[in-house]
Amino acid sequence: MSAKPCCLIVDDSEVIREIAERIIGDLGLDAAQAGNAREAVEFCQQNAPAAVLLDWDLPSMGALDFLRGVAELEKKPEIILCATENDPQQFTLAKAAGAGHHILKPFDRASIQTKLCEIGILEGSAEPQSLTANK
Repeated sequence: MSAKPCCLIVDDSEVIREIAERIIGDLGLDAAQAGNAREAVEFCQQNAPAAVLLDWDLPSMGALDFLRGVAELEKKPEIILCATENDPQQFTLAKAAGAGHHILKPFDRASIQTKLCEIGILEGSAEPQSLTANK
């Protein structure tokens, strides 16, 4: 296993997962993907990622089901809820279930980098680095 922290991206949109994976990789972290909450819980049980970018609107087994599934883990990842609406009730519910952080979609490199720095997954300032290196 790599010495770099891993971030799991959980979203039913393959496009969103691919974009997030590229951003996470560009930030120097390992990235993994799960298309649904069940896959994500299994990944967390086997691999203990440092962080999870969790889509709120997942089909069948939803975000709250995922949060309940990882609540029993010995090593819990930092959960970053990715929501399309700035809904305080949604954030309160998710926080009570174990999602300590949130960002709004559409996210970009700066918002992910800032959040990962704030929670200590990335070292350095929470100020986003220049995007010129990513071209």
